[in-house]
Formats: sequence, C-alpha cells, structure tokens
Amino acid sequence: MNPLAFSTLGMPGAPAEEVIATASRYGCAAVELRCAEGEIVAPDTPAGELASIARTFAAAGIGIVAVCSYTRVARPDGDPVAEVLRHVEIAEALGSPFVRVFGGVEGQDDPAAAATRRLAEVAGRLPDNGVDVLLETHDVFLTGVAVAGVLAGVGSPRVGALWDVVNPWRAGESAADTADALAPYLRHVQIKDAASPADLAPVLPGRGAVGVPGVLAELDRIGYAGFLALEWERAWYPDAAPVGEALTAFRTVLGR
Repeated sequence: MNPLAFSTLGMPGAPAEEVIATASRYGCAAVELRCAEGEIVAPDTPAGELASIARTFAAAGIGIVAVCSYTRVARPDGDPVAEVLRHVEIAEALGSPFVRVFGGVEGQDDPAAAATRRLAEVAGRLPDNGVDVLLETHDVFLTGVAVAGVLAGVGSPRVGALWDVVNPWRAGESAADTADALAPYLRHVQIKDAASPADLAPVLPGRGAVGVPGVLAELDRIGYAGFLALEWERAWYPDAAPVGEALTAFRTVLGR
C-alpha cells in the first residue's frame, strides 16, 4: 500500500507544528515542503534553522518526502544548476530524498536540449548524500513522454520523474500512456483533480474530470510503490476548501 503525503501548497504560510498536526490527523507519513519565501523553508534558510526543522519533523515521526523548488532547469537566464544544487543541500539537511524541479518557459528555443544538458550536469555534481532530483510533468514538459525524453537523455539514476497527474491529462495524454512513458523513471506522484483542462481550480480528489481512480489503476499496473501526495493548490486559489477537507476526499478516493 502506497504511503500518503501532502504538499504544504495546501497550507500556505503554516508553521511546522500545524503542518505536522495535519499530517498526523489525516494519516500522512510525510509532507512535501515548498521551498519559498514565507514558508517553512526557503532557499536562504540557514543551516542551523534547517537542522532545527529536521529535528521537529523527526521527533513527530513525520517525514519530508520532497523539497519542492521552483527552479526551471531549462530557462535561458541565471544559473539553474547552482539553484538545484542548493536545494539538494537543503534536502540533505532535512533528511529528504527528493528535490522537485520544473522544466522551462514557453517560447524558448529547444528547452528539451537545455533541460537535458543542465540535469546531466546536476547529476554529475550530486554528492553521495541520498538526495535525487525529480523533473515534474509541468510547464514545457507537460506530458510523460516529454519528461521521459529528457530523462532518457540525462541517463542517470539520480534524476527521475514526478508525475503531477493533472498536467499530462490536460495536455491530452492518457493515464496509460503517461504511466508507460514514466515507468522507468517514476519516483513520486502528486494527486489532484480539476473540472476541465480549461478550468484548473482545485476540485476535491475523485470529484473532478481527471479520472483519479484510473490513474491509481495505472500506477498499480506499473508497480509503483512510492508516495501518493495530495497537491491542494490553496496557495494559488485561496477560496479553495481547507486542506483537511481535501485530505478527507483524498483518502476516500484511495479507499483508505
């Protein structure tokens, strides 16, 4: 049975103690921590504070399954490789196995080549610290096929895939095709739901049009054994229901 988690995207600005209490109340073994200003961790959080956060979660028995960066590895400006490696340091300090990254920006030239090159550089520079980097189905790489193409070019077991189930669906890729494309690389899954590809406001899991039960069946088919994490986008949609209501629906659609 897949362990459960949720993203702090559903509790914007909440302190660690509130996040831990919510995870415990709804049977989640871990959380994804957004790495952003105003959240529990940010890119400039000092080492001593990271150690304190890690102790707080460990003492409560709640894991940190992923540090969710907002780095777009294929973007044409800045130093995405350095940004990713900084997030890897943060994840190591927190005892988290994964750093989430995004792809690129619309309209840039050959984002797949840029993402492949940057992620290959990241893979070559990763310390032996148990932290791997996951490219999410997102932005210019909405589909499983697109993400798998980049990861095949990277060719490193330290760089895998994160399946955000809404994005391939809204791009027209079937759950079966996404599962087949990502199967060799899949390390983490974010579950959410929406009313239509044109309306991405959060809908309680299992009550939208994404077909969450079908996604779960495909995950079973490919033998996925990792976390299922609720991504409830209350940070972007403040009128959405509280995360507790979403977690209740999440557990219901999973049959828990």
